[in-house]
Amino acid sequence: MPFYALKEACLQQKYTLARFYRDLIAGLTVGIIAIPLAMALAIGSGVAPQYGLYTSAIAGIVIAITGGSRFSVSGPTAAFVVILYPVSQQFGLAGLLIATMLSGVFLILFGLARFGRLIEYIPLPVTLGFTSGIAITIATMQIKDFFGLTLVHVPEHYLNKLFALITALPTLNWGDTLPGIVTLGTLIMWPRLGIRFPGHLPALVAGCAVMAVVKMMGGDVATIGSRFHYLLPDGSHGNGIPQVLPQLMLPWTLPGSSFTLSWSTVQALLPAAFSMAMLGAIESLLCAVVLDGMTSTKHNANSELLGQGFGNVIAPFFGGITATAAIARSAANVRAGATSPVAAIIHAILVLLAILLLAPWLSWLPLASMAALLLIVAWNMSEAHKVINLFRRAPPDDIIVMLLCMSLTVLFDMVIAISVGIVLASLLFMRRIAQMTRLAPVAQPLPETVLATRITGPLFFAAADGIFEQLVGQIAGKRVVVLNWHGVTLLDAGGLAALERFINRLPEGTELRICELGFQPLRTLARAGVKPIAGKLTFFPSFEDAIKDILQTQ
Repeated sequence: MPFYALKEACLQQKYTLARFYRDLIAGLTVGIIAIPLAMALAIGSGVAPQYGLYTSAIAGIVIAITGGSRFSVSGPTAAFVVILYPVSQQFGLAGLLIATMLSGVFLILFGLARFGRLIEYIPLPVTLGFTSGIAITIATMQIKDFFGLTLVHVPEHYLNKLFALITALPTLNWGDTLPGIVTLGTLIMWPRLGIRFPGHLPALVAGCAVMAVVKMMGGDVATIGSRFHYLLPDGSHGNGIPQVLPQLMLPWTLPGSSFTLSWSTVQALLPAAFSMAMLGAIESLLCAVVLDGMTSTKHNANSELLGQGFGNVIAPFFGGITATAAIARSAANVRAGATSPVAAIIHAILVLLAILLLAPWLSWLPLASMAALLLIVAWNMSEAHKVINLFRRAPPDDIIVMLLCMSLTVLFDMVIAISVGIVLASLLFMRRIAQMTRLAPVAQPLPETVLATRITGPLFFAAADGIFEQLVGQIAGKRVVVLNWHGVTLLDAGGLAALERFINRLPEGTELRICELGFQPLRTLARAGVKPIAGKLTFFPSFEDAIKDILQTQ
């Protein structure tokens, strides 16, 4: 099951030089997009930018080789920011790396348990709700760096954080804000120019140009180099991004880390690790489904979960944080002409080359420009057009589920939002299905002592009691009750119990006749040992037979 995409795309199909050229162009294109995004997402997650690059490189290669979707490009994604940031603040980088490893173990277990198809059971309002909530949280987290605000302490809870940001607005630094505005404006306007080259690089160049002007005028601009410092295992240190490739290390023995690996710290990290695994599974499989629709191909869901698990187990040993398939980068990969996972591998190699060749230059990037990148990512992630369409066209129940998931994601966390959303959506769905189960009168002249009616819809626990309660109100003075079950598609334990209660409530001398049983209801009755009762319960193969027998005995 592992290596599914690589085997299908490169071994089962002939891999030619022409296909390699297409993968090369796609990999270079996505790599250009991934380099600034990886750094910005690492900063948003509360760690130094090089760890985002390590994630794109190491996890990107491992997942591309072992995963189940041939076009997916994996690395740090915006969805994880709201989970990773609290972990990095509380446990430091070492704790975040160990949580990433644990999430990888969960993902491998999900794949081995064949949970891949369960993504189909998460309703659209739930996914829209929590992705929009994550987008709101990410956008809020960028306000500080975008405007250069001075905050002594950033509160953990959203409402407190929002209040602190509003209170800090008087500390706005125009030296930071101007590069951020120019970067954001360039990102917004670039797609309208019709240029196929990704806009991330031109936007950052524009932001750096404004930063140079601000510094010439004596302004102060926060950059990656001024904010972040590194300490290498050999004792050397510096500012910005180290110009060295990711090195094999034990995550719990990082230089300068105060983290202590123990059973208690692992227990403390397990909830966050499970959240990472859940979100990683959802996002990677959603990405694979989107790519299938774009390319008319088919991914292997369980193989993709295994690949994501392997990537998240291995990457922390090289400094990589949590990774999953990135929908935007993967879609860009397809549009750039990718044909196999080789494109994702090339993208990862380009990231490694950037670390070696461009690290000193990357350290000059303004933090406000990084924040602008994440603001665009948050906007794209929110899928505002889908939210608006849902408000316009969906039933009120779906709108309530989406708003609830969005609110819970912002105010609490994603796991609570998804759990509550799925439960609420399931209950509302059962209510809708229960409302579809009805009694329909039979248009045929019958004696007054005969009640004949048709049941349409599933007789399950949420509908059966109501249906039989209606029948109880109609059977007074009737000698025979004929129920046509041709439209009954399902009979569950709750429906069976309701039927038995109805039979026991029949007045003395009243007979129930059930006809036209479908396969599933018939099998359920047979397994329950329900048999005809003389003068009380009779079964007929057809409605006509049941009525004919009544008329013959008149």
